[in-house]
Amino acid sequence: MARPHPFICPNCGHRSSSADGNSTFAGRSKGCEKCGFAFLFELLDDYYPAPDAAFFVCDREGRVIGCGRNAFELTGLEEEQVVGRPVAEALGLEFADGDPVATVLEWGVRALEKPVVVSGERDRPQRARADLFPAYDEEGGLLIVLTPERS
Repeated sequence: MARPHPFICPNCGHRSSSADGNSTFAGRSKGCEKCGFAFLFELLDDYYPAPDAAFFVCDREGRVIGCGRNAFELTGLEEEQVVGRPVAEALGLEFADGDPVATVLEWGVRALEKPVVVSGERDRPQRARADLFPAYDEEGGLLIVLTPERS
C-alpha cells in the first residue's frame, strides 16, 4: 500500500494527502478538491504557510503561469501583469544570497526561508521570506510562497 503524500493548492492553500498526484488512470494531474484549481504541488513534508503568504506558480523556465492567494495583496500586481514573465523580473525579487529560483529549477530541490525583497507595484519594497518547491511531475516548474516579514 502506497504511503500518502501531502499536497498543497497554490490558489487557496488547502492541504490534502493522496497516494499519488494523479486523479485518473490517464495520468491527469490532481486538482484541488476545495476550490477546483487545476493542479496541486506535492510537498516532501507537511507545510503550513502563514495566513498572509502569497503563492506564485512558474513553469520550467521560471515564468509565472499563475498567481494564487494573497498575490495582489503583497505585490499590487494583477495576474495579467505577471503571467508569462520571469518571476524575479515580474515581482521585482531581490534575493540576499544567489538565485534560489534557478537552483530549484535546475536541481529539483526545495529552498526554504530565503530572505527576499519584493518590489512589485508597491511604493516601497516589502521584505519577505521565500519558500520554493519544485514540481515533481513531467511538466516541471515550481511553486513560490512569499511570506511578508512583520515589522
